[in-house]
Amino acid sequence: MPLRPPPPVASNPLVRIAHDVAAERRATVAFPKGWTRFSLRRTTAFSRKPLPLLLEGYERFGPVFTIRILHGNVVFMLGPEANHYMTVSNAANFSWRDGHLGDMIPLLGDGLLTIDGDFHRRSRMIMLPAFHRDQIAKTQAVMDEEVARGIAGWREGERVDLYAWTRVLALRIAMRALFGLDPDNRADVSAAHDFEEALGFWSRDYTLQVLRGPGTPWRRLMSARRRIDALIFAEIDRRRATGERGEDILSLLLDATDEEGEGLSKGHIRDEVMTLLFAGHDTTTSTVAFLFHELARDGEARARVVEDLAAGSTAELELAMDETLRLYPPAWIGPRRALEPFEFAGVQVPAGIPVNYCSWASHRLPDVWPEPERFDPQRFAPGSREQIPKGAYVPFGGGSRTCIGMRFGQQEIRTIATAILERFNPELAPGYELEVRQMPTIGPKHGLPVILRARVPASPGARVAA
Repeated sequence: MPLRPPPPVASNPLVRIAHDVAAERRATVAFPKGWTRFSLRRTTAFSRKPLPLLLEGYERFGPVFTIRILHGNVVFMLGPEANHYMTVSNAANFSWRDGHLGDMIPLLGDGLLTIDGDFHRRSRMIMLPAFHRDQIAKTQAVMDEEVARGIAGWREGERVDLYAWTRVLALRIAMRALFGLDPDNRADVSAAHDFEEALGFWSRDYTLQVLRGPGTPWRRLMSARRRIDALIFAEIDRRRATGERGEDILSLLLDATDEEGEGLSKGHIRDEVMTLLFAGHDTTTSTVAFLFHELARDGEARARVVEDLAAGSTAELELAMDETLRLYPPAWIGPRRALEPFEFAGVQVPAGIPVNYCSWASHRLPDVWPEPERFDPQRFAPGSREQIPKGAYVPFGGGSRTCIGMRFGQQEIRTIATAILERFNPELAPGYELEVRQMPTIGPKHGLPVILRARVPASPGARVAA
């Protein structure tokens, strides 16, 4: 049976609001306890700093509670059992596409992030070979080359915005490793700029998406999408016409099929390309920045990582990466919509309403994680990792929706961090205070300015460790 894309989802926020209001009115059971009355102060607080409010809700109401945000009530489920319930044991009762991730469809299309059911299952099966461990290993040379190029000009005492630098680097790696594009080609660079501009819509202009006229952020987003689409479709057509293939992910997607022998249409490939570019670019850059923020503040943890790297091991770095993802999981919220009413922890939840799990809050629950605000990579050391409850640690989601590019992202972060720490101990710039933004993923709102402190003299042509 051919792969049939899901029906379109309304992109107009007014239509989506009307849908939410109607779903709430149809609810046959009461919403879980919580803050169910509208409050502009609470809505503003949630949009700026959701974490304190979510942790307070858990403490006051338990693992299932309601927060009214603007026009509607949203149910949140926190904790290991809730995470496992929504991502594994009862995942089929929750729709991603009808949750708030549907807001990403205007840019991403119908990729793995925004689809459900059999279409998601078959699409994921087609894509899995492209993310096999052996295939990801083939991208190591590209990562090494781009990282070496990126740090070649760094000097002792120089000030660098590590977040902005990593965004440029990660986009270059994605263009080469995922799609076989030339990051130095003017047309490809222009497309990369368009992609950055499109992503900025969710971090800067999201609340203005109701405006659709000329000159609005929405029109700029759609214009950027058309230019990106033109490049992707042209590359797909060229490769199909010439038979040219490479080691990149796009080449594998062009020829991949599922168990029924069905492949991906040109439009479907475009949607998966955009989804991979978003997921692999935004999340990696944030994690690298947060990792170096924490290592700069914890000299003991950094010393362990550096000493271990010098001995030829990345074990301590892996622990620091895991702890960084606990404190700052990029995809911090899992927005869903309940398809049927259900009961969890003795609480009834109606059908048709938004239900979210939140890894960011779940990763900071004091009854699960001792001293949850403290950066402690040894939580994940052998002997301690095994004590972490099932469902407590979900930086990459879970079940059939575990991030398909997880290994690629981990390898990229490891490569970048190793290369930097072999030569430098970045220090936070004087006066810098971390502020976290939430959209489209969590990241440092004001970048990560650091002062480079050389560990050893740089040697021309030094190899970047993998």
